[in-house]
Amino acid sequence: MEQDVESSAIIRQPKLPKQARDDLPKKLAKMERTKTKVQRYVQKDGKCNVHHGNVQETYRYLTDLFTTLVDLKWGFNLFIFVLVYTVTWLFFGFMWWLIAYVRGDLDHLADNKWTPCVNNLNGFVSAFLFSIETETTIGYGYRVITDQCPEGIFLLLIQSVLGSIVNAFMVGCMFVKISQPKKRAETLVFSTNAVISMRDGRLCLMFRVGDLRNSHIVEASIRAKLIKSKQTKEGEFIPLNQTDINVGYNTGDDRLFLVSPLIICHEINQNSPFWEISQDYLAKEDLEIVVILEGMVEATGMTCQARSSYVSSEIKWGFRFTPVLTLEDGFYEVDYNSFHDIYETNTPSCSAKDLAELTNRARLPLTWSLASKLSQQGLPESELEEHEMKKDLGLQKGKDQQTERNGDIANMESESKV
Repeated sequence: MEQDVESSAIIRQPKLPKQARDDLPKKLAKMERTKTKVQRYVQKDGKCNVHHGNVQETYRYLTDLFTTLVDLKWGFNLFIFVLVYTVTWLFFGFMWWLIAYVRGDLDHLADNKWTPCVNNLNGFVSAFLFSIETETTIGYGYRVITDQCPEGIFLLLIQSVLGSIVNAFMVGCMFVKISQPKKRAETLVFSTNAVISMRDGRLCLMFRVGDLRNSHIVEASIRAKLIKSKQTKEGEFIPLNQTDINVGYNTGDDRLFLVSPLIICHEINQNSPFWEISQDYLAKEDLEIVVILEGMVEATGMTCQARSSYVSSEIKWGFRFTPVLTLEDGFYEVDYNSFHDIYETNTPSCSAKDLAELTNRARLPLTWSLASKLSQQGLPESELEEHEMKKDLGLQKGKDQQTERNGDIANMESESKV
């Protein structure tokens, strides 16, 4: 007896080439990195992630040559510094050699009766050395200009004036570049994450700043900006729109006395851009918070600025910062090992707007009107009106009965007196 056996069909996947099989995991990993990569407007170290392209009016950089030189990197700056001095020395060395050549001083080197323009100048190398001595005012005394060379005297005046200008320009440029307080910002630190939690019954956005040096920042102030693209009601798209985040401008809390680490707090109220943002919405939102700390360096008096940023994944909902300040024997100690540490706390996941509505409902009086109770139960308006009319009639009837009782009591009192 034969039995029919149902065999399951086997579907084989097409075999990919070896190169495709090897490249597939790499492509998937690359796609995953591209998907999770967040494009920052400002890096964590404060550098702005913006490149200027297609600048056609490059001559504007030359009109402000001093600032252009200061903004160059150190390698280019040192190269230009050496190049400018070398070119001026070579140029004026050539001019001194040219004067000696035209006057015939090089043809009368052995003639003691000949009065040259510059004594002991016998070639281009000696002319180059004399140019260096003149511009740097070294004055060894071996090579000296004579009074029988008016063109040499005129060239000496020109080189002295131009040399002073070159010295003032290049030394000033190097001094400004050395004294720039950019490195001072390296010791101004921001917390790795920003947090959102309850403070005094309100949702607040907070981040921490600190100064690692003992020399303090004078007149320190803090600002914060929300970087988020938006679309207007008219359909205009504004990329990377900047919205101000109030961190105490009205109360003066943005002016910092940065001796120890401080927690900067932004109260999420009706004027805050985070008013309608909940925990779930924040996780899906593409936004960035840029924080800017400014102040004067106490040692030099120059203005210093430190920047950092927080993307949506670095804003932790329902966390607080771990305290870092402890009281020791006669002083306060800051533990910077816990500067970036946070701990979880009970925080509602709804937005500040929804939280305010729930709070207002909880604060309503217990003696609500019957209509409000019935409206919450979803009764129709006709029934609500009937309940209101019955309530008004009951109140009026109670007043009439109270008036009648008061009249009867008055009559009884008058009869007892009689």
